[in-house]
Amino acid sequence: MWERVHVRKYAELCAGRVWLLFRWLILAGATGVIVGLFGGLFGRSITMVTDFRTGHPWMLYLLPLAGLAIVGMYRLDPYKTGTNRVLEGIQSGAYIPLRMAPLIAVSTIVTHAFGGSAGREGAALQLGGSISGTIGKWLKLGEYDHRIMIMAGMSAGFSALFGTPLTATVFAMEVTNVGIMQYAALVPCCVASLAAKEMAELVGAHGEHFTLPSVAVFNWRNVLLVILLALLCAGVSILFCTVLHHMEHLYQKWIPNEWLRVAAGGCLVILMTKLLGTADYLGAGMPVIELAMEGQVVAAAFLLKIVFTGVSLGSGFRGGEIVPSLFVGATFGCLFGQVTGMPPSLAAACGMASVFCGVTNCPISSLLLSFELFGFGDMSFFLLAVCISYLESGYYGLYHSQKIFYSKTDMHVMDVHTKE
Repeated sequence: MWERVHVRKYAELCAGRVWLLFRWLILAGATGVIVGLFGGLFGRSITMVTDFRTGHPWMLYLLPLAGLAIVGMYRLDPYKTGTNRVLEGIQSGAYIPLRMAPLIAVSTIVTHAFGGSAGREGAALQLGGSISGTIGKWLKLGEYDHRIMIMAGMSAGFSALFGTPLTATVFAMEVTNVGIMQYAALVPCCVASLAAKEMAELVGAHGEHFTLPSVAVFNWRNVLLVILLALLCAGVSILFCTVLHHMEHLYQKWIPNEWLRVAAGGCLVILMTKLLGTADYLGAGMPVIELAMEGQVVAAAFLLKIVFTGVSLGSGFRGGEIVPSLFVGATFGCLFGQVTGMPPSLAAACGMASVFCGVTNCPISSLLLSFELFGFGDMSFFLLAVCISYLESGYYGLYHSQKIFYSKTDMHVMDVHTKE
């Protein structure tokens, strides 16, 4: 009799697990399809407007007017939403309005079209989080399932824009609360990211991938150089986060009026571009990243990108911070390689992974990103660089809503927000 009861309970447990899997395959799969479609179209739009601006340099002179249009659009959003709002939706169930999706998509496209220095992944995370959160609300999901849906949407948005489903799956679970990952979201995030990548490619949006010239020898000299590079990249990531946050605060202090603030930021970007005589620091800057991967770099490129991004985002233009951080990491790493004799392409790749880790506090995602972007040939160097950057970058981060649950140096619980 006892064996029959035991077998029946086991069968019910298996049936429940199968139903749960089927449920998330449907929900997360549908989320991935929807977010992947919109994310792919958004990614193609960014590419198209960037190409148009490159061919028509006069577009830059309209940047202040573009900023005014962005401020006007965000007057429709009383919540003043952003990526931090998505993280808060996962942490505490904060309301994420559907209007976030079109607002961030259009405003990011406008920023790139007229030359603001910004990335695109912030839009991807907000796009995915708002769409999936709204789907969860419409389906009347429970509190925890609703949060998982938001994480799945973030994974889908990241995967659609970068074409990196491994990184996207883990990033959504890792970025919210550093030190704790909600593995209950693993299957939904995985399914959503894979579906989103396929949908994005279906509409013609493809992720970034780089080929390193050769696999470096894992000897004591290269190991020491990677350790030194990772230490320096940790400092660069702190500088990047500090400049971005302080620039925003200084703008608000010196120019309280948001209309004047964004117009002033646009004018400053135009002035800096004209003084430098190059448009390399406008938009996301992917061509410069590609040159850095080939070993070509301007010595001050990483500092200039930090300044351009701080001026653009701090004044009120919209976009992400992750692609600029990849720009900063790649150019700084390439410069380090040229100075020290380390293979510049390898140094650029390690720098990219290290700075990404330093600004996001996501070591596993950073390692997976390096694998998906550069392959597994130099895995040992990427692993070493990411681990050291994570330890040495302290508790700074791009998102003030991100929580650090465990100390980076020992096992005690912290539960604090990242520093601004």
